[in-house]
Amino acid sequence: MSVRVRKGDGRLVDVLVAVAVAVPVTVPFATAPEVTPLGVVLNYGTIVPLIWRRRAPFAVALIVATFAMLVLAHHRPGQMLQYGMLVTIYTLADLGRRRWQRWGFISVLVVTTPPSSLLIKDNDAGEFMFTLLLPVSAFLLGTLARTARERSDALMERSVRLEREREADAARAAAEERARIARDMHDVLAHAVSIMVVQAEAGPVVVRTDPDQAERAFDAIADAGRDAMTQLRRMLGVLKEEQDVGVRTPQPTVTALPDLLEQVRCTDLRVELRVTGEPCALPADADTAAYRIVQEALTNTVKHAAASAATVLLRWQDDELEITVTDDGRGQDATDGWRRGGDGLIGIRERAVACGGEAEAGPMPDGGFRVIARLPRTSVVAS
Repeated sequence: MSVRVRKGDGRLVDVLVAVAVAVPVTVPFATAPEVTPLGVVLNYGTIVPLIWRRRAPFAVALIVATFAMLVLAHHRPGQMLQYGMLVTIYTLADLGRRRWQRWGFISVLVVTTPPSSLLIKDNDAGEFMFTLLLPVSAFLLGTLARTARERSDALMERSVRLEREREADAARAAAEERARIARDMHDVLAHAVSIMVVQAEAGPVVVRTDPDQAERAFDAIADAGRDAMTQLRRMLGVLKEEQDVGVRTPQPTVTALPDLLEQVRCTDLRVELRVTGEPCALPADADTAAYRIVQEALTNTVKHAAASAATVLLRWQDDELEITVTDDGRGQDATDGWRRGGDGLIGIRERAVACGGEAEAGPMPDGGFRVIARLPRTSVVAS
């Protein structure tokens, strides 16, 4: 475990600690009955190493312990309390890099204290307990400081990790929302523009021979344009934070399919809607996805298939809604055209998968093209 100093490199703090310890150690120099130069050197040997206590706590503890024993033996002067020793014990317990260094040092100290206190110093029971409990207390305080710091660091790392996960979730949600809006805009524009193009191409042909049909064609163009504008306005409103949610137009659902098919019939494509089983309420995302899948499949038919007829089959089953859209157009050409566009088939599959379902599309053996999507009738929670 690496030693971490939170503010600066701690050198100034270590110097101040050494100066603070030097004060009570120096006082006996003036009052002790006998002071020798060697005694002064030994006493300061328990102080000076404290300047490096953070950078090398174990080495400093060994040096200070050695000088402390020499002070105890020489005793000219001695120390009422081994202040430097207590500081190094606390520092080693708090900042020691290896577990064996911390616990080995305090274990040796506890083992050697009784003989030195009782035999060499001839302490009584009270003095012995005082001598023993002081370093043990310093070690426990350092251990508590270490535990608190490690817990604080763990909480900080967890907070950072959670913040990164939150940002990743937000970015993922934003990407999914952009993809959803892109699919919606593609579906709306592709469908409306396809109908408008087909009707616009047919208009000049029938304007002289069948004015009524030409009028219906122009009405279909206007209706498709208005519908596209309405849906685009709704989607753009979603992007505006100040937009009032209450005024947004609801997403189209399965119940709106008859109106969609009516728009497609204006292109002279015969479209039939068939329903089997008992209809029921779908989850909101699946309900919208069902409408968009049919919309995109019919748009593909109008743009690429050159079909004359199409069928939309809604098969309500116990656990899912199966949607099948078939046409009698150019199956392989439709597939190629769809692949060139890229977004249509991908959009259908993405919508189905997002609801917990699946989708497939391709030409039929006897000609024509088919799109099949299966959407669950219950909400699917992503794991």
